[in-house]
Amino acid sequence: MNRAPIVLALLLSIAGLAAATIADESSEQASPAPPVRIEEARSRARLLHETLHGTLQVMHRDFFDEEESHAIPSRSLEDVFAELERSHHVKIRWISVNTNAMNIDNEPKSPFEKLAAKELAEGKPEHDSVDNGRYQYAGAIRLASRCLKCHVPNRKSTESRIAGLVISMPIAEEK
Repeated sequence: MNRAPIVLALLLSIAGLAAATIADESSEQASPAPPVRIEEARSRARLLHETLHGTLQVMHRDFFDEEESHAIPSRSLEDVFAELERSHHVKIRWISVNTNAMNIDNEPKSPFEKLAAKELAEGKPEHDSVDNGRYQYAGAIRLASRCLKCHVPNRKSTESRIAGLVISMPIAEEK
């Protein structure tokens, strides 16, 4: 079954919704209340991670053509990240783990990101913490052999590598 039309329609719907929301900033909606419990924040972060990881894999498979110049899927998702931050105060960003960052902005910066990159490189699927009223989650993003053509062009092995997706959201104080 060719999923490309379905995925493209979904992505266009998301992009249209994001564009409409950005264009209509005068009708500000109240963002949802922050999760009260860490378990709820962890569940939301895992759901976001799996959704974005799966979307990225399908987009790379179905739409990224090395022969033609297109925006790369991870860059396209950054527009979605910006909208999630604006509307829900959820910050999401890519980090490099065991490859060179393709974009210097993707180098792990904070102590949390540096520790997360270390743990993901050691094979752990995720790392999380709570700091200053924010829940932080980092999940592994597998870079399969086909991804390594760009991410590790002079590689000596087709062994999968790892990148990371960092998700941060406010949490309410428990009462």
